[in-house]
Amino acid sequence: MKYYLFTILILVVSNYSIAHNLHDKYYGLSQWHLNRGGKIEGDFLKYEDGNVTFILKDHSTKSYQLSDFSSAEQSMILEKYNRIKKINSQDYFNKVQNNKLLFYWLRIFGLIIFLILINVLFKKFEFNLQTFLSKPIYIFPVIIIIMAFTYKTLNGTDPIIMDEAFKPFKPNVNTRWDNQYFYVESKGIPTTHDMMKGITAWQQQVPIPQCYVGSNAWSIPLNPEIASAPVPVNQKHFLRGAVAVAVNGIAIFNPYTNTGVDALLDGQLDNWGGHCGRADDYHYHIAPLHLYDHTLLTQPIAFALDGFAIYGSKEPDGSDMKALDANHGHYFNGIYHYHGTASAPYMIGNMVGKVTEDSTLQIVPQAAAKPIRPSLTPLKGATITSCVPNANNNGYTLNYTLNNQNYAVDYNWANGKNYIFNFVSPSGTTTSTYNGYVNCVLPTKSQDLFLKEDDIKVYPNPSNGLFNVEIENSEIETSFQHYQIYSLEGKKIQEKSIFSKQIQLNTMPKGCYYLKIQFSKGIYIKKIIIN
Repeated sequence: MKYYLFTILILVVSNYSIAHNLHDKYYGLSQWHLNRGGKIEGDFLKYEDGNVTFILKDHSTKSYQLSDFSSAEQSMILEKYNRIKKINSQDYFNKVQNNKLLFYWLRIFGLIIFLILINVLFKKFEFNLQTFLSKPIYIFPVIIIIMAFTYKTLNGTDPIIMDEAFKPFKPNVNTRWDNQYFYVESKGIPTTHDMMKGITAWQQQVPIPQCYVGSNAWSIPLNPEIASAPVPVNQKHFLRGAVAVAVNGIAIFNPYTNTGVDALLDGQLDNWGGHCGRADDYHYHIAPLHLYDHTLLTQPIAFALDGFAIYGSKEPDGSDMKALDANHGHYFNGIYHYHGTASAPYMIGNMVGKVTEDSTLQIVPQAAAKPIRPSLTPLKGATITSCVPNANNNGYTLNYTLNNQNYAVDYNWANGKNYIFNFVSPSGTTTSTYNGYVNCVLPTKSQDLFLKEDDIKVYPNPSNGLFNVEIENSEIETSFQHYQIYSLEGKKIQEKSIFSKQIQLNTMPKGCYYLKIQFSKGIYIKKIIIN
């Protein structure tokens, strides 16, 4: 009898410890009545300067004057606005974090009590270790309980969904991952825009390729953790190295330089928000919003080194950016992300996720640029007019003006051994040679083969929640492993391991999602809409 009682106790506690509600609360479209007659069916999106914006059934947005609604509905709108404002406030954020910390200690306390209870039961029933180990039915629930109590609350990101943001810039950027980090490999040279033009406070550095590959790749945590106290990105923290990596493989530094000045306001940045550091490494200091010329507005343009995504003027569902908190971001569907803007702090006000800052004021782990020549001092009065690659793509010519005269730095790594710099001035040319050239080879092999639209068709899209899956190649179909549904931010919502030609999602809230189908032959990803 004692064995049965102990088993029931273990199983009950196990079930309680690991039970989670996986369903997000959802409210259907609301009806709003206008004073002049008529009604609106849609969800409240935002209130700003007397204008109220709604998301309609077809996912479009429409704005009205607050005065167009009855006094009762005006009160409801303002109540929703104030609630959203409160949620995005720093005080509310700190309160949530304190509650999470309290819950964490309560779990530890519960674990201690449970272990004491087990000890009492062992003594009462005179169990011994040999008896206990001989009955796996007791061991497995205990292991599950310990894992449940010690498991950290994470904002895990599926690397396949994360990789979607980098795809428009491949093969000039390569990605790979393990269980801990998402790695970004590049040569640190943008391919969708020019460099250096427009700089009026030049540090006399020029862009050369860097070798951010292998063990020197950029590392983005796949399981970011919210910090108990967000660390400011300012003149006291993170003054060396990157705080984020753009989806084109270019590092993004603190908006303040190591001398404590705003790089943009000081005239140190080019027309794309970048310049070169002391190692002749090109990087941004503000959010590279211009990358949206080459990618979708619903995709991140960068990822902070704490693991959280950075978006632009749109949310992941395509709606306008919501109010930002003191960290320059907010939660969206339970997951935190930042937003890039044209004004300070430009991208990250405080580092929300846990990071390690070393004694040199940089985040670790971090990729490192390799200098090939001594760093120079600022050249006052110089304005860079262009920086163009040579015909063989093994060097650049940087042109600038100083005191109404034209100058240039013409440099290359043509011999594959070192760098040759020609400093051209009105009085002549000076040539310098620097060692340290590295023939950096950027990996181009993708970790997974992404199947194309010709291989698989998912329709209708949008739909009411019932999607047909049509696979042209029977060999691909027989290699099916599972399909998963994700939110636009990479949060897994559903998973099935049995193949069906119909996917039923009619119980899910309306909106946009990612469908990921895993085959042994490759991976298929499709954005789907439930209306």
